[in-house]
Amino acid sequence: MPQVTPSLLTGLAPVLFPDTQILILGSFPGEASLAASQYYAHPRNQFWPLISAVLNDELVSLHYPSRLQRLALHQVGLWDVIAACKRSGSLDSAIREAQEVDFSKLQERYPALHTIAFNGKTSGKAAPRFASQGYRTLVLPSSSPANAQLSFEEKLVQWRELT
Repeated sequence: MPQVTPSLLTGLAPVLFPDTQILILGSFPGEASLAASQYYAHPRNQFWPLISAVLNDELVSLHYPSRLQRLALHQVGLWDVIAACKRSGSLDSAIREAQEVDFSKLQERYPALHTIAFNGKTSGKAAPRFASQGYRTLVLPSSSPANAQLSFEEKLVQWRELT
């Protein structure tokens, strides 16, 4: 039986605002997020409950465009470290032929940006590069439903370091 090779997947556009101060970087959107064209769209992903608790602002019940507007009010942006890749399924371990995002203009375009947080260990591998540019960096426990080692409360303790 021939093996099917996944085609190149392209990530989502960045969610950044002129006054973004905190940027949360994931690895690459999962299948549910790509299908919905929304960051953290899988219903079991804990991102929206975590960021709601951190910001003390209820985002979970809002429609996606309203969630992004609220992130803008809190000066929080979203993006990923991988622009495109091949992957079957949604696991980071299945990512192949990753093409990194070009962050070379980040400081120039977003001068208020001071903190870059990484949603999980895969994206967190890029932390030293950003730390060397003077950013405060945080590698946070992944909000993915695949990361079941920590409870929501245990993750939240570390996610609160964002603010």
